[in-house]
Amino acid sequence: MDIVFITDLDIDTVIGIYDWEREIRQTVRLNIEMNTDVRRAAATDRIEDALDYKSVAKRLIGFVEKSEFGLVETLAERCADIILDEFPVQWLRLRLDKPGAVRGSRSVGILIERGRRTDGSD
Repeated sequence: MDIVFITDLDIDTVIGIYDWEREIRQTVRLNIEMNTDVRRAAATDRIEDALDYKSVAKRLIGFVEKSEFGLVETLAERCADIILDEFPVQWLRLRLDKPGAVRGSRSVGILIERGRRTDGSD
Protein backbone atom coordinates (compact mmCIF):
# COMPACT_ATOMS: atom_id res chain seq x y z
CA MET A 1 0.00 0.00 0.00
CA ASP A 2 1.31 3.43 -0.94
CA ILE A 3 0.54 6.48 1.18
CA VAL A 4 0.13 10.11 0.16
CA PHE A 5 0.23 12.41 3.16
CA ILE A 6 -0.47 15.98 4.17
CA THR A 7 1.25 17.18 7.33
CA ASP A 8 0.39 20.11 9.60
CA LEU A 9 -2.34 21.72 7.51
CA ASP A 10 -3.45 24.64 9.72
CA ILE A 11 -6.94 26.04 9.10
CA ASP A 12 -8.88 28.68 11.04
CA THR A 13 -12.50 27.86 11.82
CA VAL A 14 -15.27 28.16 14.37
CA ILE A 15 -15.01 25.07 16.58
CA GLY A 16 -16.10 24.40 20.12
CA ILE A 17 -19.06 23.95 22.44
CA TYR A 18 -18.65 26.99 24.68
CA ASP A 19 -20.34 30.31 23.94
CA TRP A 20 -17.03 32.16 23.76
CA GLU A 21 -15.74 29.61 21.21
CA ARG A 22 -18.68 30.37 18.95
CA GLU A 23 -17.54 34.02 18.81
CA ILE A 24 -13.95 33.43 17.64
CA ARG A 25 -11.98 31.53 15.04
CA GLN A 26 -9.52 28.91 16.24
CA THR A 27 -6.84 26.97 14.42
CA VAL A 28 -7.24 23.28 13.80
CA ARG A 29 -4.37 21.21 12.41
CA LEU A 30 -4.91 18.28 10.04
CA ASN A 31 -2.49 15.44 9.41
CA ILE A 32 -3.76 13.00 6.82
CA GLU A 33 -2.48 9.73 5.36
CA MET A 34 -4.34 8.39 2.31
CA ASN A 35 -3.77 5.11 0.52
CA THR A 36 -3.25 5.11 -3.20
CA ASP A 37 -1.30 3.20 -5.79
CA VAL A 38 1.43 5.50 -7.11
CA ARG A 39 2.75 3.17 -9.81
CA ARG A 40 0.73 4.59 -12.69
CA ALA A 41 1.58 8.20 -11.76
CA ALA A 42 5.23 7.25 -11.41
CA ALA A 43 5.20 5.61 -14.83
CA THR A 44 3.44 8.44 -16.66
CA ASP A 45 4.69 11.42 -14.58
CA ARG A 46 1.23 12.97 -15.01
CA ILE A 47 -0.77 14.63 -12.23
CA GLU A 48 -3.95 13.20 -13.76
CA ASP A 49 -2.72 9.75 -12.75
CA ALA A 50 -1.86 10.76 -9.19
CA LEU A 51 -3.76 11.50 -6.02
CA ASP A 52 -3.49 15.30 -6.18
CA TYR A 53 -2.66 16.28 -2.59
CA LYS A 54 -2.98 19.97 -3.45
CA SER A 55 -6.58 19.44 -4.57
CA VAL A 56 -7.31 17.50 -1.37
CA ALA A 57 -5.80 20.28 0.76
CA LYS A 58 -7.67 23.06 -1.09
CA ARG A 59 -10.97 21.21 -0.75
CA LEU A 60 -10.49 20.70 2.98
CA ILE A 61 -9.36 24.30 3.55
CA GLY A 62 -12.48 25.62 1.83
CA PHE A 63 -14.74 23.30 3.81
CA VAL A 64 -13.15 23.76 7.24
CA GLU A 65 -12.91 27.55 6.95
CA LYS A 66 -16.68 27.76 6.38
CA SER A 67 -17.67 25.14 8.97
CA GLU A 68 -18.98 25.83 12.47
CA PHE A 69 -19.01 22.51 14.35
CA GLY A 70 -19.15 22.04 18.09
CA LEU A 71 -17.05 18.89 18.29
CA VAL A 72 -13.72 17.96 16.72
CA GLU A 73 -15.20 14.48 16.24
CA THR A 74 -17.83 15.87 13.87
CA LEU A 75 -15.33 17.93 11.90
CA ALA A 76 -12.95 14.97 11.56
CA GLU A 77 -15.77 12.71 10.29
CA ARG A 78 -16.91 15.27 7.71
CA CYS A 79 -13.35 15.76 6.45
CA ALA A 80 -12.91 11.99 6.12
CA ASP A 81 -16.21 11.73 4.24
CA ILE A 82 -15.09 14.41 1.76
CA ILE A 83 -11.81 12.65 1.03
CA LEU A 84 -13.38 9.21 0.63
CA ASP A 85 -16.29 10.49 -1.47
CA GLU A 86 -14.45 12.92 -3.76
CA PHE A 87 -10.97 11.47 -4.27
CA PRO A 88 -9.57 8.09 -5.34
CA VAL A 89 -8.89 6.98 -1.75
CA GLN A 90 -10.18 3.78 -0.13
CA TRP A 91 -8.55 4.24 3.30
CA LEU A 92 -7.31 7.17 5.34
CA ARG A 93 -5.94 8.06 8.74
CA LEU A 94 -6.84 11.59 9.82
CA ARG A 95 -5.52 13.36 12.90
CA LEU A 96 -7.28 16.58 13.87
CA ASP A 97 -5.53 18.69 16.52
CA LYS A 98 -6.98 21.66 18.37
CA PRO A 99 -3.84 23.39 19.67
CA GLY A 100 -4.15 25.24 22.96
CA ALA A 101 -7.58 23.82 23.81
CA VAL A 102 -6.43 22.56 27.20
CA ARG A 103 -4.23 24.70 29.43
CA GLY A 104 -0.84 23.10 29.91
CA SER A 105 -1.22 20.92 26.81
CA ARG A 106 0.25 21.66 23.42
CA SER A 107 -2.75 20.13 21.71
CA VAL A 108 -5.77 17.85 22.01
CA GLY A 109 -7.70 16.16 19.27
CA ILE A 110 -8.78 12.97 17.60
CA LEU A 111 -7.24 10.32 15.37
CA ILE A 112 -9.55 8.31 13.12
CA GLU A 113 -9.14 5.67 10.42
CA ARG A 114 -11.84 5.17 7.82
CA GLY A 115 -12.26 3.01 4.76
CA ARG A 116 -10.67 -0.23 3.71
CA ARG A 117 -6.93 -0.83 3.58
CA THR A 118 -5.65 -2.27 0.32
CA ASP A 119 -2.20 -3.51 -0.57
CA GLY A 120 -2.27 -1.95 -4.06
CA SER A 121 -1.53 -5.22 -5.84
CA ASP A 122 -3.21 -6.06 -9.14
